Amino acid sequence: MTTMTQSQVREFKMPDVGEGLTEAEILKWYVQAGDEVTDGQAVCEVETAKAAVELPIPFTGIVRELRYEEGTTVDVGQAIITVEVGGTGGAPAPAAPAEEPAPAAPAADDEQPKGRQPVLVGYGVAESSTKRRPRKSAQPEPAAAAVQAELNGHPAPVAPVAEPAPAPAPAPAAPTAPAGARPLAKPPVRKLAKDLGVDLTTVTPTGPDGIITREDVHAAVAPAPAAAPQAPVAPAPAPAAAPVTASAAGARETRIPVKGVRKMTAQAMVGSAFTAPHVTEFVTVDVTRTMRLVEELKKNPDEYGMPAGLRVNPLLLIAKALLVAVRRNPEVNAAWDEAAQEIVLKHYVNLGIAAATPRGLIVPNIKDAHEQSLPQLAQSLSELVGTAREGKTSPGAMQGGTLTITNVGVFGVDTGTPILNPGESAILAVGAIKLQPWVHKGKIKPRHVTTLALSFDHRLIDGELGSKFLADIAAVLEQPKRLFVWG
Repeated sequence: MTTMTQSQVREFKMPDVGEGLTEAEILKWYVQAGDEVTDGQAVCEVETAKAAVELPIPFTGIVRELRYEEGTTVDVGQAIITVEVGGTGGAPAPAAPAEEPAPAAPAADDEQPKGRQPVLVGYGVAESSTKRRPRKSAQPEPAAAAVQAELNGHPAPVAPVAEPAPAPAPAPAAPTAPAGARPLAKPPVRKLAKDLGVDLTTVTPTGPDGIITREDVHAAVAPAPAAAPQAPVAPAPAPAAAPVTASAAGARETRIPVKGVRKMTAQAMVGSAFTAPHVTEFVTVDVTRTMRLVEELKKNPDEYGMPAGLRVNPLLLIAKALLVAVRRNPEVNAAWDEAAQEIVLKHYVNLGIAAATPRGLIVPNIKDAHEQSLPQLAQSLSELVGTAREGKTSPGAMQGGTLTITNVGVFGVDTGTPILNPGESAILAVGAIKLQPWVHKGKIKPRHVTTLALSFDHRLIDGELGSKFLADIAAVLEQPKRLFVWG
């Protein structure tokens, strides 16, 4: 059980699966302690601020320990699973391996200190961190609680519980953290505390080495005064999180942690709304001929070279109309370089399609959509939507977009004023297509009508250019034969 050497245990740390991401949530474990894993095998699925991805493990062996439960948010660089490589023996009791690999952690960090240090800022003093690992055992808990209280500057509530017996023990630890008034917490937790108005010096830490966790912060604002004295005695994060995510019968409020894709979307939308000066223009257009063409493509896909089995809908022709309008008004496809104070005109179109998923709104894009024919565009749209629904959209698929379409009409909404995807110049909102009375050839007839709304960055696109661009999209949808003339 405990005779294996440290060199036989390998730690797999949470990698940076995006560009500069600092944390990820473990959605699902595919393995358990005692399972055999091989190099390249996916051991878990995690959700970052951009997408849900599977993590393959880079070595072969026997799983000794899963460090975090499903639903836990873990910082990049933290060990999430330990594997025994090149050794023998069955899986030990959960308590034994928990302390066994701990001394190996500093060695792993020493091998690659510079590559991970930027994202580990705020973890606290490394020397004291490794010395206090044995806190997981049952007996040292009161002493560990006292050390945490002194390091974090806690007031009287902790003192009666832990101070009498362990008073001599914390004495040697005090010199390791002379500036003990600053609570130990990671940057995302500090940001959460600031947003919720929580003073970290009043929070009781339950994380390893006296680090304040997200659950600790939420517990500090949760309406559960009776549970507060219990936190130092039973440092289990799961009960602390319960009042936050679960709604009791008759509860007047429910708190939902903002994380993953939804958190990134919120930050991006705030940044976009207060950075790019938005202008929105509207046009209502008769799309009856476009709807007829959609039905024709459905009935006779072979005649138009459409791939068999693909779903053809109005969004396909709307996307093609936008691409044709970009060709006629290339200046709309640009970006603003704030640092260089330059407008970057792009000669390619990465067309974003806003997709609502259970994890929040994402905007994957079709790379080089301007080069695709109608059948190719239909194939790309089908793959994009299918991948998004399965929750398998990669971070790369959501980067580098230039223009976006958001189809709010599928929810029965007439139109809206969409916010730009950060870094893009324009976004087109498509409203519901409805039969409405319309003057056609001098007579009032029922026609398929929709309203388009175009929001654009006024630093890049002035009113004349934006109006021409929107008018061209509407003209193509009104007379789809313009696809062949203008395209």
